[in-house]
Amino acid sequence: MTVERSQELESGPVGRLLWQFSWPAIVGMMCNALYNIVDRAFVGRGVGTLAIAATTVAFPLMIILLALSLLIGVGATALISIRLGEQKKEEAEVVAANATSLLVLLPLCFSIIYLLFPEPILRLFGASSEVLPYARDFMHIIMLGSVFGGLSMGMNNFIRAEGNPVMAMSTQVLGALINGVLNYTFVFQVGMGIKGSALATVLGQLFSTIWVLSYYLTGRSLIKLKLRNFRPRLPILLSIVSIGFAPFAMELATCLQQVILNKSVLTYGGDLGLSAVGILMSIITLLFMPILGISQGAQPLIGFNYGARRFDRVKATLKKAIFAGSCVSVTGYLVMRIWPVEIAGIFTKGDIALTRMTADAMLVFFCMIFMLGFQIVCSQYFQAVGKAVQAAILSLSRQVLFFIPLLLILPHFWGINGVWRTAPIADGLSVIITAVFILNEMKSLATEAKEASP
Repeated sequence: MTVERSQELESGPVGRLLWQFSWPAIVGMMCNALYNIVDRAFVGRGVGTLAIAATTVAFPLMIILLALSLLIGVGATALISIRLGEQKKEEAEVVAANATSLLVLLPLCFSIIYLLFPEPILRLFGASSEVLPYARDFMHIIMLGSVFGGLSMGMNNFIRAEGNPVMAMSTQVLGALINGVLNYTFVFQVGMGIKGSALATVLGQLFSTIWVLSYYLTGRSLIKLKLRNFRPRLPILLSIVSIGFAPFAMELATCLQQVILNKSVLTYGGDLGLSAVGILMSIITLLFMPILGISQGAQPLIGFNYGARRFDRVKATLKKAIFAGSCVSVTGYLVMRIWPVEIAGIFTKGDIALTRMTADAMLVFFCMIFMLGFQIVCSQYFQAVGKAVQAAILSLSRQVLFFIPLLLILPHFWGINGVWRTAPIADGLSVIITAVFILNEMKSLATEAKEASP
């Protein structure tokens, strides 16, 4: 890391730096969210309700692909930020090279497994006989291009870690724009249906991958991908996986949650309910991604100053990130309370029953969503400072400890309304646990700061 960049991270105004790192991450993460939203919107309006249900069934599989890229990308990013803060650039480059190898290998292995057993997997994830053909057509193409998604998203985190958030943002914007344009072209102009939407997604990820690789191969990057560094180093691989396990586990829990959710909704609401859930997941992703962008923008600033033992700046960054994330979640909550029918209508075309079910579900499912900013930022904080256990517990608290058990119980008493009521209860309980963890961490930082002072 350059001397100027190191000095800026260690002594520059925290608010300005957080904004400088966060706004490109927010734009980039919003572009990532647009992949699923655009897919659902175009297939919903261009193909029909069953196609939306198919993307809902496919969603857990796409979550697993995302989980693999986060396992490596987030884990490596935290290590890179800390190593750069410790002025160990060579070690940071070894981390980046080892992580890049895993970003190719893991999605490839998962895709092979899926392509060997597509129909059993899709049925396991909630596909009915009517939805199965659509889901199979969609996921076959997605899996064939899975490596591109892993590389583009995972390596993009490396770019952000070395202090170039604008470049990281441009990668995600490029992919989202290509996906949007090609979705419209393939679905409406060419008439490829749901296959066209999947192909547009893969091509968007392909162009993002080419863009990321060009950054590293043309000498513009601070961290260099050197051939000798690709030799596997087991301690580094284990460190990457241990730190990245929290977001990985959270996404796997989300996958399990989505599968159980799909099954529950199919039981109590049929394919119509499955389509409604797909729309709800698109909406929550749109809200989740800006908050995650703020967290990712704070990560290099927190990681660097934690490595440099500047705990006052670590706390200041966390407080500002929590405030910014809370502003986003409160705004999203208000928008959904005021315009639920209009938001649901974006994904439907004259299907009054689906629009009404989605709007009613939204009012219940998201009634505690205003607390989402605090919970996400705090769980991401523990990843940034390399505390994998705490990060994993907080990341899993909502899905594993609360959401899934409630989802297995409440529908037996309230039917489809029990499904919708699961989310706000889980949100409230997970925030309580998060508050306990972060208060203890702040006390720990204060103690370490006293011990480090002369």
